[in-house]
Amino acid sequence: MQKIILDKYEQEIEDAIANGEYSSVSKSEFKKTKQIFVEAAKNYFEIKKSKSITLRVKNEDLITVKSKAKGVGIPYQRIINMLINGYANNRIKLAV
Repeated sequence: MQKIILDKYEQEIEDAIANGEYSSVSKSEFKKTKQIFVEAAKNYFEIKKSKSITLRVKNEDLITVKSKAKGVGIPYQRIINMLINGYANNRIKLAV
């Protein structure tokens, strides 16, 4: 009989199983948990996608953003995206 050589991670799993750190679940519990992870994976990939939007802005503001973007050598769309991302992630605060 050939002995299987496990890497460190695999050996940790084998040891945990041997020590009773894992337990079996029913088929229905497994299906429910699997569905949660399938939905989470779908949501993850959906979140990572970019989305095209149509946005109305004052022409004066757009000209200013384009000018500033040209001055730093990056596309103006990237600046707008950075502003949206900064606001969405609480790095930019609005004074309203």
